[in-house]
Order: sequence, then C-alpha cells, then structure tokens
Amino acid sequence: MVRLVGENIEIGIYSLKDALNISEDQGLDLVEISPTATPPVCKVVDYNKFLYELKKKQKEIKAKSAKVVVKEIRLGPNTDDHDFHFKLKHAINFLGEGSKVKVDVFFKGRSIVYKDQGEIILLRFAQELEEYGKVESLPKLEGKRMIMMIAPKSK
Repeated sequence: MVRLVGENIEIGIYSLKDALNISEDQGLDLVEISPTATPPVCKVVDYNKFLYELKKKQKEIKAKSAKVVVKEIRLGPNTDDHDFHFKLKHAINFLGEGSKVKVDVFFKGRSIVYKDQGEIILLRFAQELEEYGKVESLPKLEGKRMIMMIAPKSK
C-alpha cells in the first residue's frame, strides 16, 4: 500500500500495483517521495523533470552557501616586533573581510628547540586579535611548524 499524490490524480491510498497502473496510463513515472512515512508516499511525475528540478534546487543551495577562505600568515620563532605588527595588520584586514586566518610559526633547521617561543608568539598573536576574531584551534605542533586557526567574529 502506498499513498499516491500528483497532478490529475485523486489523492489516496492505493496498492502498489494500482499505483503503477495509474502512472503507466498517464505515461509518467511513479517516484517514491517519502519512504519513511506510513504508508510510503509516491508521486506520479516525469522522472527526468523530477531529477532536473532536484539538481536545480541543489545548485541554488550551493550558490547561497558562504565560501570559507583561509588566509595564511607565517612567522618565525624569533620574529621581531616590527614584523609582528606588520603581519598583525594583515591578519586584521583578513578577518575584517570575513576570511579565516591560519597563523603558523615555521622552525628552520635547529630552531625547533625554541618550540616554547613559537607558542608564545602565537598566543600573543591571538591575544592581539581578540576583538577581531576568535581562536578556533590552539597552537599545535605539526612537523616543523606550529599552527593556530583564527575565525572572524560574527557581526
């Protein structure tokens, strides 16, 4: 038994065989719309048109969704104040545009022994950006770089 809906059809509950005969008489297809309902809901439609409209709806939803842009800023474990503030201004601009900012400290050669310095720089960076964005992931070491993500604050 299925509940049958569609254009030019008397809405009601039919046996599956009757529903298939009705759709065949009209030269259309029987499409299951809601399989979890009791009884399942089927619709008499042109299947190709149904697929076209489904794709069209998905395309609209995709177009409306916001694209997330990630901008990257790289620092060193011994970055001085001038460079730090220069990169900070860029990060403020990126967050103002609505982009996420990925800040990483890259350790070259033996500078990996300054892991604590790299973490201090990242936490200071996050503290300076507190009013523009929120920390999405705290500093974590991945290979030779320490990475932190900052997302813009929603308005």
